[in-house]
Amino acid sequence: MVLGTGTRAFITGASRGIGRSLAVALADRGVTLGLAARSTDELQELADSLPGEHHVLRCDVADEESVRDAISAFVAAAGGLDLLVANAGLTHYGPFRAQSMEQLRQMTDVNWYGTLFTVHAGLPVLLDQAGGHVVIVSSGAGLRSFPWAAVYGATKAAQRMFGEALRHELSGTGVGLTMVYPGEIATTLHDHEKDRMPDWYRGGPAAAPPEALAAKVIAAIEKDARAVHFPPLVRILGAVHGLSPQLSDRFLRALRGGGAAPRVD
Repeated sequence: MVLGTGTRAFITGASRGIGRSLAVALADRGVTLGLAARSTDELQELADSLPGEHHVLRCDVADEESVRDAISAFVAAAGGLDLLVANAGLTHYGPFRAQSMEQLRQMTDVNWYGTLFTVHAGLPVLLDQAGGHVVIVSSGAGLRSFPWAAVYGATKAAQRMFGEALRHELSGTGVGLTMVYPGEIATTLHDHEKDRMPDWYRGGPAAAPPEALAAKVIAAIEKDARAVHFPPLVRILGAVHGLSPQLSDRFLRALRGGGAAPRVD
């Protein structure tokens, strides 16, 4: 599909990071946006800074009714929907045995159920018009999960398997689907975790810029590409892990130290 004036895009988790950068890039092309997040203050500031008219929508992706209401409101206000981006996500780092069930449920509700709720509510609109595109933002952790991020990786792997199968189900419908697997991106996703980041983590301000990822995602949408891996090392890691988990462990130990794969077997 061609992204430009007349395209209508709904983005969850639009207030920060990848979602915000994608919103800016789409608005620069003339796309009308539905900017969705739990807090609308940052969304309104973003909308006011962008060219064009956009819609600010309070949306808690962990709440199915909230998601349906937000998408319905955007479709009514914009006159339709062409691009659906399931981007909202969060993580809590720490050993699984030390994490609370509240933290585990929160990651599951936002990352996994949030994706299901978003796609389930928005996909019928795209199917009814026999056109459009779905983007699901997973993670490199969906290709190879990491210690201290077991449940986060599980939610991202769930997104991956869901999206890969759904892309095939949508064959012949006119609706495309692209999976996105970011590595360490310079966002605020981990701001609440700074005091307990794993020693293998290499993110922060010097990580890959979200603007570069947004450009890759836009290009993938227009080509109906299967997936985006960014930075390129994410694709390499996924391929190596698919061939041999032991080999990917050695690869990661060389790159990130023993904490990335402490068990040798």
